[in-house]
Amino acid sequence: MTAELNHILKRLTGIALLFAAGVMVISAVERKESSEVVEIKVNINPLESGNSLLNDKDILNTIERSFGYPLTALPVGEVDIERLEKVLESDPIIANADAFIGADNAITIDIDQREPLLRIIDNNGLNYYLDVDGSKMPLSKHFSPRVLVATGNIPPHTPDFMQRKRHLLKDLFELTMFIRNDEFLQSMIEQIHLNNRGEFTLVPKIGDHLIQLGRMHDMEDKLNRLKIFYKEGMPYEGWRKYDAVDLRYKGQVVCKR
Repeated sequence: MTAELNHILKRLTGIALLFAAGVMVISAVERKESSEVVEIKVNINPLESGNSLLNDKDILNTIERSFGYPLTALPVGEVDIERLEKVLESDPIIANADAFIGADNAITIDIDQREPLLRIIDNNGLNYYLDVDGSKMPLSKHFSPRVLVATGNIPPHTPDFMQRKRHLLKDLFELTMFIRNDEFLQSMIEQIHLNNRGEFTLVPKIGDHLIQLGRMHDMEDKLNRLKIFYKEGMPYEGWRKYDAVDLRYKGQVVCKR
């Protein structure tokens, strides 16, 4: 009987300890959720260049505009982390935002910026960036990325332009990617111009000539011919000898003075 009683007492003691531990955990959680946010820590991951289009103040201002008050005025339990991330990701410069509340009651926010690919200055005075996914980005007051510039008769940006079978903005994006992904061309070309006939012209960083590409068809072949001419022909002829290098004719490089 004594052994059985001891067994029962041990079980009751174990249950009591578990109950007490549960109460302590619940109490700790309640204290945590009722305590106020003490700080917002912002970590902005830099662009490939090491620079940033945003700063901490921009992030905090975006939060306060959306919520109507600083989050440091809230208890931890009332902070809507999912809403916070969605608010930040609605900024066209931000690609991704991750937020969490740490043991120190600080909200930590990690920001990934969109990577600018091309700056567009069209005939209607619009001035913006396309990122590497084709999304439209505003200019930054903090930093101007050194990317290709596109000018001319550029059609308006629409969110679905990349899904269109034929679209001049899609052609422009693909031409920019050709140049960006080729180290030699990237070092040589600084501007793309689109005329009202849908034809592309490149402006090089060196020399006074223009490079006439024409329409988008056979673009990879045209750019390969340009590279061969630059590497094998231009050094002997001189960078300032020609006014135009015409690649519109299949298999040819026509130089004009």
